[in-house]
Amino acid sequence: MPKIKPISDLRNYTEVLKEVDATSRVYLTRNGHGEYGILTMAEIDELDRYRAAYNLFAKLQSAEKRANHEGWIDADHAENEI
Repeated sequence: MPKIKPISDLRNYTEVLKEVDATSRVYLTRNGHGEYGILTMAEIDELDRYRAAYNLFAKLQSAEKRANHEGWIDADHAENEI
């Protein structure tokens, strides 16, 4: 369950950071509105891997659409290009 705290609680940031783990994020508010989220490094690494996989998938999908529109090349032609 996420914990929601005012940003002013960061005055005692060690106590706030003790509440952060992989199963419980801490969200910080400013003037009553959500502003920031504190994540562990493991969560950030995982998000980066998901982002990289998503970007790769999007590029592959774009390339497939282009190949379907412009036509595919055979393996011999690809080898000659390399």
